[in-house]
Amino acid sequence: MRSPVRERVQAMLAKVAEPESVTSLLQILKGVVAGTVAWWLSVYVLSSQLPFLAPWTALLTVHATVYRSLARGVQTTIASTIGVAMSFAIGAWLGVSVWTFALALLIGLLGARVSWIRDEGVAIATTAIFVLGSGFGAQQPFLLDRILEVGLGVVVGIAVNLMLIPPLRDRQAARYVDSINRRMGELLTDIADGFSAAGGTERADAWVEETTSMSGELSTAWQMVHFARESERANPRPRFRRVRAGGIRSAREIPSDEASYENILSRVEEGISHLRHLARTLREGAYAEGDWDTNFREKWVAIARDAGRSIADPDAEVEPVADRLSALAVDLADNTVLPRHSWPLYGSLISSMQHLTVIVDDVASARAAREGGTENPEG
Repeated sequence: MRSPVRERVQAMLAKVAEPESVTSLLQILKGVVAGTVAWWLSVYVLSSQLPFLAPWTALLTVHATVYRSLARGVQTTIASTIGVAMSFAIGAWLGVSVWTFALALLIGLLGARVSWIRDEGVAIATTAIFVLGSGFGAQQPFLLDRILEVGLGVVVGIAVNLMLIPPLRDRQAARYVDSINRRMGELLTDIADGFSAAGGTERADAWVEETTSMSGELSTAWQMVHFARESERANPRPRFRRVRAGGIRSAREIPSDEASYENILSRVEEGISHLRHLARTLREGAYAEGDWDTNFREKWVAIARDAGRSIADPDAEVEPVADRLSALAVDLADNTVLPRHSWPLYGSLISSMQHLTVIVDDVASARAAREGGTENPEG
């Protein structure tokens, strides 16, 4: 019998080992290393009288991706340099008082609204706080030293982010993509199970709500995919891997039509829309007069269940559903027993499944290409 304590420990270790947790812990480590190195250089190499400027800007520069560190590092350098120069100008010409301190903050916060440094523009004001609040009179001859310390912090922050395992977010993106695929397949299977039972369509409201929840996760998946793309920019890891692998193509070199998270999510987005329409059709059909045709119900349920399995697990062995849907449509057309008012309802279910069938094939093939072609399994 397994111990509850042991199970909790294993669950915690599994949580820590997840890509999101590893990335967060790595960012903490990078911040500690960057801030400490910048402080050591500021104290023991530059002999700075304000040793907090370098580690502060180093922390500001350590972002989740190399590209963002470089882009934000430039902004931090510009904003902090403006803040230092402004503080020295105000201190030298107007002196340090409550009013000049407020003036420096006002100018700094206004400058933070400039579009091309907006992400790090607040550094203008915070740098003014540091400089004016740390004994300005003794700092007046050291304007260039303060600017040098700011630049040192930015350089250290970028260097640490480049050297300490620059993050690649392919694994996180893959997890979200696979999760949304699995949920879509499970929902279609659940719809098939519900439709196969008498009164099962009463769960249609829950199915519609599930598609809404899936749309929310899809938005998160899009954000993670965009983040994964950004993590590849200015990142040396793909080049190093390509060299070690003897010339194997990196993920960025694979054509977008061969394997693409964006293509998969676009198709899944369409699939969710068709699933929502399917659930609403079944909900409306529950209030229609007459019972469902037994032959149609059994065949459609089998097709929907196999399609759901294919979406949730592209490796699952199921009979192709496209031909079965066509056969069902022909069989339905030859069945003159159905009342005319039922045709739009039955036709809508077949049409929705036809769209989902195409998406099943696209998602399965795109996933196979992605897993076979990507070389970033640990990002």
